[in-house]
Formats: sequence, C-alpha cells, structure tokens
Amino acid sequence: MKLSVVIPCYNEENTLAEIISRVLAADIHGLELEVMIVDDRSTDASLGLARDLAAKHPQIKVLGNPTNLGKSAALKTGFAEATGDIILVQDADLEYNPADYGNLIKPIIDGDADIVYGSRFLDPEKSAFLGFTHRAGNKVLTGISNLFSGRRLSDMCTCYKVFRKSVLDQITLKEDRFGFCSEFTAKAARLNPQPRLTEVPIGYTCRTPDEGKKLVWGDGVRVIYCIVRYNLFG
Repeated sequence: MKLSVVIPCYNEENTLAEIISRVLAADIHGLELEVMIVDDRSTDASLGLARDLAAKHPQIKVLGNPTNLGKSAALKTGFAEATGDIILVQDADLEYNPADYGNLIKPIIDGDADIVYGSRFLDPEKSAFLGFTHRAGNKVLTGISNLFSGRRLSDMCTCYKVFRKSVLDQITLKEDRFGFCSEFTAKAARLNPQPRLTEVPIGYTCRTPDEGKKLVWGDGVRVIYCIVRYNLFG
C-alpha cells in the first residue's frame, strides 16, 4: 500500500523544510510514501525550496497553482495527482506534528475505518490554542456540522484528515479557500454506504497571525455556508 501526503503551501519558507523532515521521518507502518507539495503561488521562496527538497528526496513531487486560489484549491490539485491508496492532508506549517501519523493511519491499515480525523480535543493536554475564542469557534463549527451530517465528531475543522482514495474518488470537491473540511465531511456523510469514520487524539500547537496563521473570521462564515450547502444539497 502507498500513502500520499498532500501538503498545500503558501508562503511557508520558514517551516517547509522542517515539516518535510518530520514527514519523511514519520512512522507509516512500512507503507510506500509519496509527498505532494502544492505551491499556491507563493510570493516568498517556498516554491524554490520545495523544488530543492524534491531534488534531494525522490518521494517528493512539487505541483503548483497558476494563481493564488486558496488551501482547498491546492488540495484539489494534489488529490488529482495522488497515487496512494491512503491520502493524508498535512499543513506546511508546524501546528500539526507528523509524529502522529502512526496512530492516524493504523485504523485504515487494520481495516477498521475508511476515514480518520485527528482530533485536537480528545486529549486537551496535547493541544495549545490561541485562546477561548479560537477553541470555542472550532467547537461551534463542529457542532453545527454534526447537527447537519449526523456524525458525532469532536473536531471537524482539524487539518489531519486521512482517508482511502476510494472514498475521495466518490466525491467532487468544489471549494477553493478553507471550505474543504466542511465540504468533505458533508459529502462523505452523504455517500451510500456511508464510509466508516473514526477519530484519534493528536497534538496541536497553534501559531499566531504574526507567525503566519491565515484564517480570518470571514472564513468561519464560509465554513457555515459550506456545512449547510453541502449537507442539504450535496
């Protein structure tokens, strides 16, 4: 079996080399590894750095969007080229640690799940949020998603989503910016038969806007729109 790690990247020159180092060192239970770095038209040195890393590591493939389209658009570009049996979403910053890969992919390898979400709330001592508003906002969005999808998730907004490619092949994604989490969750829940989904605890260290965090309040509004739109109408 092969694992495809898809990494959307926009202006992450300060963290890209380190996250790639962690990805390549992660425990993936002996699976073949493919790493897709998708540059979303960075204005810093991210693209050149990604190409340098690819030249040193044959597991890495560098893709790019012609214009800055957003995280979800970069993910779609990576998904289209991914050849793995299992796909894992990884941010290019250091908020999420690839040391969690072993626990994330094990339920799929063992045949117990088709989708795994890494939850930042199952073991709160492992997670560091910006504050109450940040934590509560994630909880509210997850609650709204659960209400519409019928799932009982603790963390719909997590970056760490791992799934069989066979699940992704049944879904047509439309969102470009930060709508992937809510769109994928909704559309996966509407599949028949519904894929088996489980959560595992992960660590999380949130960075600040000064450190490069890109989410703004308007993205939360779009997430709510996506929850309603894709749960009700597909």
